[in-house]
Amino acid sequence: MVKNLGAEKIIFGNDLKVIQIYNLAKATNVEVIDRFQLILEIFVKRASTKEAKLQIELARLQYELAHAREKVRLAKMGEQPGFHGLGKYEADVYYNEIKRRIHKIQEKLKEIRRLRQVHRARRAELGLSLISLAGYTNSGKSTLFNALTREEVLTGPEVFTTLSTTTRVMDIFGEKAFITDTVGFIERLPITLIEAFYSTLEEITCSDLILLVVDISETIDEVMRKIASSLDALRKIDAMGIPMIVALNKIDLLSKDELYHKVAYLSEAYKNLKFVPISALYGVNLDLLKMEMSKTLKRYEDLTITMPLQQESFSLLSWIYENTKVHRIGYDNDSLKVYIGVPQNLIEKIMALVERVGGKIVSST
Repeated sequence: MVKNLGAEKIIFGNDLKVIQIYNLAKATNVEVIDRFQLILEIFVKRASTKEAKLQIELARLQYELAHAREKVRLAKMGEQPGFHGLGKYEADVYYNEIKRRIHKIQEKLKEIRRLRQVHRARRAELGLSLISLAGYTNSGKSTLFNALTREEVLTGPEVFTTLSTTTRVMDIFGEKAFITDTVGFIERLPITLIEAFYSTLEEITCSDLILLVVDISETIDEVMRKIASSLDALRKIDAMGIPMIVALNKIDLLSKDELYHKVAYLSEAYKNLKFVPISALYGVNLDLLKMEMSKTLKRYEDLTITMPLQQESFSLLSWIYENTKVHRIGYDNDSLKVYIGVPQNLIEKIMALVERVGGKIVSST
């Protein structure tokens, strides 16, 4: 195949042993890499920050450390693609050199992590909730981040466009919250990468709410697979106890019937998860998503109020439309009943204004 295709490299979708890589390279005379090495190569191309580059180099060196002695032993038997230059080393010298470089990078990452903790403490002093965007790579997390914050972080159809975190302030019906865009997950995320990217993934574990973004335009089997992979990754970093909302993104690519059946299927499969269909690209249902975020963060309360049919009530109703989410309005002979969602910081004010026009709160949840 290599000869017929003129291939320059062989890529295996699973993990290979060093002896397998060596023998395959010897047989084909081209470089052979496995799934882990492929992910690293993609990460190297996508990395743009100092932290991301250090984390990728750490993962590469930890992988190298686990195979150092075997690679040197094989290289001494005869150089093959991917093993060039290793034959000149003694195994212990090469092994210790890698350990030294790992320690140096870990020290640099500790300092970055310390600074991140300082920033997190400062954000906590402001009393704002922290929301983390998580999900499978290329699900639209950065597009949703831009839509919610009116920022312009890099987006694209490629996998792993985001390899470092970005935190900004977003508005949820008059209340501010921090939202963080994080690195995307993949199926069978190697534990070495999870450990190397811990300082980045730690942001998720410290959040008050996780927005799990899922590309709902794919086949239901793919959607199920990627939800399972994302939940598995969150489990590995001990983030499963954090409240979660699943944003089913890219509904603009589906018909209403397709969306209905997919949401019904997912709701049956994951009874403990809350699903909100959205289109981050076109801003569809973002207010609905914010409402669910507010409820989950307990910053939002549903109220039912009644007011007499008079001019003052309609003036207040206009203000209510501007400052709350009006679910619906009902009328009878001499009063109107308004069902609204209210930010916590406005509840007392709403009550006072309603009482002033002779109305009352008849129920709350």
